[in-house]
Amino acid sequence: MADQSITPSSPPVPAPAATETVTLDDFKKIQLKIAVIMSAEVHPQADRLLVLTLDIGGGQTRQVVAGIRGSYEPSALVGKQVVVVANLKPATIRGVESQGMVLATHAPTAVGAGGEGLAVLTPDRPSQPGSPVK
Repeated sequence: MADQSITPSSPPVPAPAATETVTLDDFKKIQLKIAVIMSAEVHPQADRLLVLTLDIGGGQTRQVVAGIRGSYEPSALVGKQVVVVANLKPATIRGVESQGMVLATHAPTAVGAGGEGLAVLTPDRPSQPGSPVK
């Protein structure tokens, strides 16, 4: 007699949720600006984070915690122009206040200490700190 045992089937996997869209008015609320990294230091309480001091123009500086340590040596970032979300609500990340967010993308060819493959977004040509990204 053939084995006719029944294996319980797995519950069906739910369909992925539709990506939420934002209106143009919502997008306009986000202040994307060009910033220059003035200093970059290893986060005192986290292996994958760097603490960056940014010049965001108009005589303003911001401290931003960024999860890019595996892709960049801190000294290689100083002087680099990046895109930052300038009006993000401040948050404390592992005991250090972050006053914005540096934008990055996955980039398999990125070279760095940990090779995580992240690359910060930079302008195609040099821009003034504080220049809006449009």
